[in-house]
Amino acid sequence: MDEDAQENMIKLLSENLRQDKRGFEDFRDMTIELGVIETAEGSARVKVGETELIAGVKLKIDKPYSDTADEGILMVNTELTPLSNPNFESGPPSINSIEISRVIDRGLREGQAMDVKKLCIEAGEKVWMINVDVCPVNHNGNLLDIGAIAALAALHDTKFPEVDKEGKIDYKKKTSNKLPLKEDPLPVTVIKIGDYFLVDPTENEEAVMDARITFNFRKDGNLCAIQKGEDGPLTVDDIKKMADIAEKTMKKNRVIFEKAIK
Repeated sequence: MDEDAQENMIKLLSENLRQDKRGFEDFRDMTIELGVIETAEGSARVKVGETELIAGVKLKIDKPYSDTADEGILMVNTELTPLSNPNFESGPPSINSIEISRVIDRGLREGQAMDVKKLCIEAGEKVWMINVDVCPVNHNGNLLDIGAIAALAALHDTKFPEVDKEGKIDYKKKTSNKLPLKEDPLPVTVIKIGDYFLVDPTENEEAVMDARITFNFRKDGNLCAIQKGEDGPLTVDDIKKMADIAEKTMKKNRVIFEKAIK
């Protein structure tokens, strides 16, 4: 961490200012567009400020895991390419991309976004595997929240392809059948810089944060997953404040999300 950069950021925050003029609890303007990839079974583009991501969903039939023989499989992958930000490098998945994938995946699983048992075709033999690929087009912070929103929106857009009697999939023909979604767990990440708490951080703010927590909420407002990041310590009061901020922000974002998926 650049200590001078953090010191300058804290000085700015002490004057109740952010670099982009937002309030500490203001999420940047968000737009959600479905069906942006014709060759995918489902897709979505989410733009929040200068951060833009695309999520695509591909379906295939595979063998289930031995310990969940009657459940379908959901997998999330995040690809961070130099195209979206020069700080990203080509090659194997970075620690950052792995963490983003895991946090998004955990929010969907713990939030019970999908009835995975309805993805079972033949217990122990055949289930639907759902692969969600999240790819930033332009990165200026908060890939955790925006990536998760894009992934969930893409799942809502997904339709099953046709399958013949022999079990062969025709990806060129989509049915009207949608995924068995039953929840919409939405995340809000709150970061701490010095004594200040911010939502929807930009890349510059993330670079100097002491700690962050990503909170996932179900439709009824109940928490379903929490993930801390970075090494900075947090008190119990800090966590309570961050949770309250996250809940208020989630309610505003849910209105936008639900309007987009209708």
